Amino acid sequence: MQNQQRMGFTLIEVLVVVLILGVLSVIALPSYLNSVYTARKGTANANARAIATAVQSRAITKSAYDTTLSDYATDLGGAIPMNPCTGTTSGYTIAATATTATITPQAGTGCGTWVPTTYAVTL
Repeated sequence: MQNQQRMGFTLIEVLVVVLILGVLSVIALPSYLNSVYTARKGTANANARAIATAVQSRAITKSAYDTTLSDYATDLGGAIPMNPCTGTTSGYTIAATATTATITPQAGTGCGTWVPTTYAVTL
């Protein structure tokens, strides 16, 4: 005469929920990674643009370009900004001639496949 009512889920119900979560993960993960890569690329390019501004300022003051990245730390607020694609503060390349300089963020592995933007400044 006892009517016992079971509480809980059956194995089939749990497997269906796990399957649904797996499908949602497969759909959402590439979109999430694309968003992360896009944000990192934008940050790397913005930081390179800020370094280009600092290079230009120093070149106007000293009438020559300096290709040592660490020399621009004070001009950039005390520290070189990190390149999120490489995960380092040395992830930028400065190349200079007598009258021009180019600043390029390094691609690294944290941004997927991309071609970094090069910023050029002239005296």
